[in-house]
Amino acid sequence: MNFVEELKWRGMIHDMMPGTEEQLQKEMTTAYVGIDPTADSLHIGHLVSVMILKHFQRAGHRPIALVGGATGMIGDPSMKSAERSLLDEPTLRHNQEAIKKQLAKFLDFDSDAPNAAKLVNNYDWMKEYSFLNFIRDIGKHITVNYMMAKDSVKKRLSSESSVGMSFTEFSYQLLQGYDYLYLYKHENCRLQMGGSDQWGNITTGTELIRRKEGGEAFALTCPLITKADGTKFGKTESGNVWLDRRYTSPYKFYQFWLNVSDADAARYIKIFTALSKEEIDALVEEQEAAPHLRPLQKRLAKEITCMVHSEEDYEAAVEASSILFGNSTSEALKKLDEDTLLAVFEGVPQFEVSRNELEGGIKAVDLLTEKAAVFPSKGEMRKLVQSGGVSINKEKLAQFDAIIDTQSLLDGKYLLVQKGKKNYFLLIAR
Repeated sequence: MNFVEELKWRGMIHDMMPGTEEQLQKEMTTAYVGIDPTADSLHIGHLVSVMILKHFQRAGHRPIALVGGATGMIGDPSMKSAERSLLDEPTLRHNQEAIKKQLAKFLDFDSDAPNAAKLVNNYDWMKEYSFLNFIRDIGKHITVNYMMAKDSVKKRLSSESSVGMSFTEFSYQLLQGYDYLYLYKHENCRLQMGGSDQWGNITTGTELIRRKEGGEAFALTCPLITKADGTKFGKTESGNVWLDRRYTSPYKFYQFWLNVSDADAARYIKIFTALSKEEIDALVEEQEAAPHLRPLQKRLAKEITCMVHSEEDYEAAVEASSILFGNSTSEALKKLDEDTLLAVFEGVPQFEVSRNELEGGIKAVDLLTEKAAVFPSKGEMRKLVQSGGVSINKEKLAQFDAIIDTQSLLDGKYLLVQKGKKNYFLLIAR
C-alpha cells in the first residue's frame, strides 16, 4: 500500500515536506514519532500518531517510537501555556515500559522482519552529553533568529501571561532536533512524524541534519483532532480517556466511542481503525440509510476496543451496555466486575443500607420503603410488584414481602432495584 495515499483518504495529513512521498516510494524508510512519557499510560490523544506508525509499518516501512525521557524532563512548549512538572528517572523508566506494552498492540516489535518496530528513549543518548559539548556541537548550527521564528515560541512570548518562557523550554526544539540527528546517524531515520503543533520542532531537526551532516531528511504532520463542534477531542468530564484499564475501564472506553456524534464517527473511523476504504464507505451508506441504528459508532467502538483491550473486553462492554436497557439477564449482571457495575450505573440514585439488617434477612417491602426510599409507600410498591413491574438484580420480584438477605448481594455489596422499565436504584450494603 502507498503510505501517503492511505493517509490522504483517511484525512491524516496536515503538512508534508516536499520529497517525502518520493523517498517513501524509493525504498523501505525508517520514521519516528515522539511520545511524551509523563504518565504510565497513553490516552486517546496519542492514538493518531500511533495509528500513523501502524499504517507506516503496514506499508512496509520501519517505525520507531521514541519515548522522550530526556525531553520529558523538560517539557515541550508547543502550544502549551505553562511549563509542566518534571519527572525523575525511575518514574520515566516505569512509564516507558508501560507505554511499550500498549504500543505492542499496534506495532510488531518482536518479529525478525526487516521493518520490525523499535522503541528508543532519548534519555539514553542525552544523559552523558555535557552541556558544553551540546552547545558547541549542536547549538552553533541553529540561530536564535531561526528558533524565535517558530510559532510555538512566538505564541508563548506574545501571550498575555507574565510567565514568559524559560531558557529550558526555549532549548526544547534544539533537543528534539538533536534526537532526529541522532536517529538519522544511528538508525538511518529519514522521516519524523507528529501532530501539526510539532511542525516547528520537526523542521528544526531536518535543518540540523542538513547543516551538520549535509543530509536530507523529511517531515510529515497530521491534523490535531477536534470534535465536530470545535471542542477538544479525547476529554470527558472526568478527564482523559486512557488506554490503561486502571484509569478508564474497557466499558467506559467503549462507551466513549459509541457515543460520538454521527459527523465525528464518519471521521474517526478513518483515523482510528485500519478498516479499508470500501468497508468504511459501506458503513457510511448504512448510516445514511438508518442513522438510528448507528452502524458507524458501533463498528468504531468495536474495532478500537478490540485493538486497545481485547475481544472479550469488547463483548463484556456490549453485554454491560445492554443491562441498562432492560433486555439482559441476571446472569449477565452477576458477571460484571465491581468497576464496570459502578460505571454502568453511574448517576442512578444510590442508597446505603445496613449489612447487619440484611444478614438476618429483611422483607423487600420494608427494605425498599423504610431503609431505602425507592417507593414512597408500601401500597404503591405492592401494586407495582403485583403487575410485575419490580425487579431485584434483573429478576422479577414475585412477592412484595419476599425476604432479601446478603445472599442476594452482587459482589457481596450491591443490590440493583428496577422500578418499571427505566428507573434504576443501587443499594449499597455497608
